[in-house]
Amino acid sequence: MRITIATIFPEMFEGFISTSIIKKAVLKGLVSIDTVDIRSFTKDKHRRVDDYPFGGGQGLVMMAQPVIDAINSVKTDNSKVIYLTPVGQVFKQTLAKEFVTFSHVILLCGHYEGIDERIMKHVDMCLSIGDFVLTGGEVAAMVVTDAIVRLVDGVIAEASHQQESFEQDLLEYPQYTRPAEVDGEKVPEVLLSGNHEAIRKWRLKQSLRKTYLIRPDLLKKRLFSKEERQMLLEIESEKVEND
Repeated sequence: MRITIATIFPEMFEGFISTSIIKKAVLKGLVSIDTVDIRSFTKDKHRRVDDYPFGGGQGLVMMAQPVIDAINSVKTDNSKVIYLTPVGQVFKQTLAKEFVTFSHVILLCGHYEGIDERIMKHVDMCLSIGDFVLTGGEVAAMVVTDAIVRLVDGVIAEASHQQESFEQDLLEYPQYTRPAEVDGEKVPEVLLSGNHEAIRKWRLKQSLRKTYLIRPDLLKKRLFSKEERQMLLEIESEKVEND
C-alpha cells in the first residue's frame, strides 16, 4: 500500500520513515511512504499557506488553494483522503484494520486554527487521535501511519497481532523477560512451568483482569465463553476482597 502525508513540514518525517519497523517495511517494498509539501503549491510570493479568518477571530486558517492542489497532485481514483483534526472521529484499532485495506491513503495535516472549509469536499474522513489539541497534524499522522504499517502483511508476524491490546476487545496480558528476578520481584511461576495450558489460562485471566480494571468499557462489546465468565467472577470477587 501507499501512504502519502500532506504537510507544511515534510522534514519532520525524515527520521520517522527511516527508522525501525517503518524503515524495514519500506525497504521490503511492503509499503510506500511519501510526503507532499503543501507550501510548494502556494501562489503567494512569500510562500504563505495561511491567512486570517473571514469574520474575525483568533489565529490563522490554512488556505484552500495550496491544500487542494497538493491533494490533487497525488490523488488517484483509489485514494482515501483523511484529514487529521481534533474534531474528527476518534482513531481506533478497528479503523487501522480498515485503512490497511486501502491501496492509497493521503493523510492531511492541519495547522493553525484549521483549514478552509472548502477543502472538506476533497476529504473522505476527519480523524482524531484523542480529545486534545496539538500544534499540527504531523504527530497524529505518524501515529496513524505506524498503526497502519504494522498491520500490513509481512511487516510483523501475524501471531503478534492476535495477542495485542484491543484485539478481541481485551487489553494485553503482562509480559516478562530475563532475568527471572529483578529487585526481589520474580516472574510468575506459571510462566516458568512449561505448562502451556496453565500459561494460556493465566494470560487470559490477566487480560480480563487488566481490561476489567482499566478499560471496562471494552468488555461491554465482548461475547464471553463459559471459562471467561468464571474468570470474571473470580476477578470481581478478588477486587471486593481487596477494596
